[in-house]
Amino acid sequence: MATFAIIGATIVAYASERLSMEAVSLASLSALLLLFGFFPYTSGEGVELTPSRLLAGFSDPALATVIALLIVGQGLFATDAIDGPARSIGRLGGPSGRRAIFLVIITAGVLSAFLNNTPVVVIFIPILTVIAAQRSYPGSRVFMPLSFMCILGGMTTLLGSSTNLIAAGVAEDNGVIISFFDLTGMGSMLAVVGGLYVLFLMPSMMRERSSEISRTHSSHGAQFIGEIPVTAGHPFIGLQSKAGMFPGLVDLTPRLMHRRHVPILPPFEGITISAGDTLVVTGTRRAFSKALALGSAVAEPDDGQDGSELRDDGVESQRPGPDYHLVEAVVAPGSRFAGRTIQLSGIRARHGVSVFGVQRKSRMARMPLSEIRLEPGDTILLGGNYEQIIQLRGDHDLLLLEHSAEPVPQSRKAVFAFSIFIAIILLSAFEILPIVVSAITGAVLMLALGCLTIYQAARAFDRQVFLLVGSSIGLATALQATGGASLIADTTVAALMGAPVPVVLSVLFIVMAVVTNILSNNATAVLFMPIALGVADRLGASQEAFVAAVIFAANASFATPIGYQTNLLVMGPGHYGFRDYLRAGAPLVLIIWLTFSFLAPWYYGL
Repeated sequence: MATFAIIGATIVAYASERLSMEAVSLASLSALLLLFGFFPYTSGEGVELTPSRLLAGFSDPALATVIALLIVGQGLFATDAIDGPARSIGRLGGPSGRRAIFLVIITAGVLSAFLNNTPVVVIFIPILTVIAAQRSYPGSRVFMPLSFMCILGGMTTLLGSSTNLIAAGVAEDNGVIISFFDLTGMGSMLAVVGGLYVLFLMPSMMRERSSEISRTHSSHGAQFIGEIPVTAGHPFIGLQSKAGMFPGLVDLTPRLMHRRHVPILPPFEGITISAGDTLVVTGTRRAFSKALALGSAVAEPDDGQDGSELRDDGVESQRPGPDYHLVEAVVAPGSRFAGRTIQLSGIRARHGVSVFGVQRKSRMARMPLSEIRLEPGDTILLGGNYEQIIQLRGDHDLLLLEHSAEPVPQSRKAVFAFSIFIAIILLSAFEILPIVVSAITGAVLMLALGCLTIYQAARAFDRQVFLLVGSSIGLATALQATGGASLIADTTVAALMGAPVPVVLSVLFIVMAVVTNILSNNATAVLFMPIALGVADRLGASQEAFVAAVIFAANASFATPIGYQTNLLVMGPGHYGFRDYLRAGAPLVLIIWLTFSFLAPWYYGL
């Protein structure tokens, strides 16, 4: 009863969101440790519920898998490895961002029927991240529908989720064989009804939340003016103007070209970019970041008289390493840099950072970056290693906008990152290696091959997920060890004696659906499968119907983030809170329950 009280108080505290999720997790874990510390407990099998068992959740393979996959995902973002595929998929949906996202989510749901739904979610998180950012679609309306649709798709075949396989194994031990497509008929009906809710009703229920990944990958924002010197071997050499512009510059807009000190103004007609040209361009921070990543050397005005001197002779050497960041800073009123040209400002000499662009609210004349005189209120785009960026803190001449700091994508490492990602998916999908092994190995390879830095990996680590999972597994362990889970099951069965078969099946389903959002879905399936088969025998009813009820109810883990690991995977990218899962997931649990309750008696001939 004390364990029930702690679990109830924890769920209420999570849902209220008056305290942070980390604080609630630590408080519930502390209450649990104190309870069994002052009152030691030994189960009927003679196993003592020690602190080490209650804390074992922090070393749980599912938790290690989620954290490793978050690091791998960060590696994909840091190399822009998924940007091209995401653009291709996004074009299939036409100009409508919502249509493109729906197409991706439906595709993920269909794939989940034939692959384990966890790696499917891992595949589509980075794709949806880029598409949502490109189409300015709120990330909070994308990631939870992805998780729920993959869970629904995974209910339709035996291989759709690990829960199905574990439940089928327990059923086989009790003499009931479940084949690959035995779940497909009823599961497809549940998936269609649930999918309509997920796609058309649930997004409007989600509160809009900003996500760090979405901000990082957004292609919109303030325009900076900068310049690009075109040297031997530069990727822009040979680009020809069309309709007065250079389409090959993609996100950069040319405002002026200097050819042998002769300015050429747009529109550019019949001009081919050649070595020795200098392009004055405008673009977002993201556009300049991509130019750096691709080896398009942006000028460093303090390095030479005209801002066109290269840091090295080869294009490859101009590409910054994984620790190189771009950040915005504002020229403060009374700054020593105000009134100076960028070339003579001494910013690089003083701080070791480079100036890549300037953004001013008032109109700026077309001129080389090195000749622009800084004014108070100007926002300048700086580049440097993370340590150099941090040293700008507290500078009274340049006000650092620290939240704007982002690493330059390591595009040349994209092949490595994508190969690691695909290897994790294939090794896990075909069960060559456990997903925890392939995920952790993939995270290590991302670091070893320079796809991302330790600092970037640390930013991918989500302490909310870590504390939530660790404390929740402790609560579930206590619930099972003290007999609380069995008490729920036995009480339900006793209360249903003498009721019609459809009523028994419906009530058993909703009880299991509630329990699966507190315990793990695998634990729920293992606990209730023998009970359900026993009830079916006593009632003389179809065992297939009761087996299906256990599998579908155990998969109805929509109302909490701890219900299933795909919910945990999307929690960080979507910046969801516990209440978001209750608000959007609880109605889906009810929809699945009601649909099963009405259709199962007809489908199984009860």
